[in-house]
Amino acid sequence: MERKPRRFEKEVKEFEERVVVINRVTKVVKGGRRFRFAALVVIGDKKGRVGFGTGKANEVPDAIKKAIESAKKNLIIVPIIKNTTIPHNVIGNFGAGSVLLKPATEGTGVIAGGPIRAVLELAGLSDVLSKCLGSRTPINMVSATFEALKSLRTIDQVAKLRELKHEEVRA
Repeated sequence: MERKPRRFEKEVKEFEERVVVINRVTKVVKGGRRFRFAALVVIGDKKGRVGFGTGKANEVPDAIKKAIESAKKNLIIVPIIKNTTIPHNVIGNFGAGSVLLKPATEGTGVIAGGPIRAVLELAGLSDVLSKCLGSRTPINMVSATFEALKSLRTIDQVAKLRELKHEEVRA
């Protein structure tokens, strides 16, 4: 009997994943300390869809898996102008943290700190300026960035809301 070589078809991943931070959380009990892990993960397709999630488990890989599942449920679509930047300045607030995002000219790159950079790059933005105001806790910065991205509007969306023509909005 001849054995056929098994072919493992590579699973095509829809989203790219990036682990932003992993925290070790301790619970003190009668017998000592119990350690658990909390993971914050950002996922995106670099075409305007991005999401983030958190997961907690006894082991790091399990926490990351839970965070990815949570992130897939919290996807948003980001309006991208000229395939590189955002339409306008925006401030996102979450908790004690605020994030300012500004559009940049082509070739500037992503000027942002770790957690904000992960969100912007996985959203497919390549020319954005950012400034973190207030709390620098990773989860607050990621959440504030998401609030900012959710509040972005294109000229077409603004024209539709105001019941005007595209040209009248620019004037």
